[in-house]
Amino acid sequence: MAWYGMQINVKKMYLLVIDNDKKRREQEPAPILTINGKTLQAMNLDDACRYLGYWGTRNGDMRAIKEVVTQKIIAARDLIKCHPSPLTSKLATELFTSKGMGVFRFSAALIEWSESELNDVKRLYVQAYKNAWHLPRSTASALFIFPKTHAGKESTLPMAVLTPELVLHTERCMRHEDVSKKSCWQG
Repeated sequence: MAWYGMQINVKKMYLLVIDNDKKRREQEPAPILTINGKTLQAMNLDDACRYLGYWGTRNGDMRAIKEVVTQKIIAARDLIKCHPSPLTSKLATELFTSKGMGVFRFSAALIEWSESELNDVKRLYVQAYKNAWHLPRSTASALFIFPKTHAGKESTLPMAVLTPELVLHTERCMRHEDVSKKSCWQG
């Protein structure tokens, strides 16, 4: 279906009402919106949807993106182990870096991750590194966590991904004269 010169699929479109007033959100139903005679389905308050690559609900709950990230990290971890032909440790690590870390990097700066959630992601990263090196999961994790100066591999862990992403995001925010820049300067 064409709408103002743009091809759209009404079956894949949803009406997402974002309102900061919680009481009003719960009391007032979403408006009815039609495009070329077809009514858009309204999202419920707690239904997660994808918008600009992020999964969340209209009340700002971002647990869905965290679940998606976790599932994709697990899939990347398992891909290394279940690959039809065994990969070299270097190639397996590069594959995990691309697939497993990339999905976390995308959401790292904009989604609030608790310490517990970051530890869960760290555990999955270490499991992936063990898979890459063809080691059993019972192998001590210190090898992948410790720096090279302490006989470790100094593997990239979630905090090493999160920190530069936060700095880059802050730098991008500082380029614009808006609330973000003012709040950064005010501390």
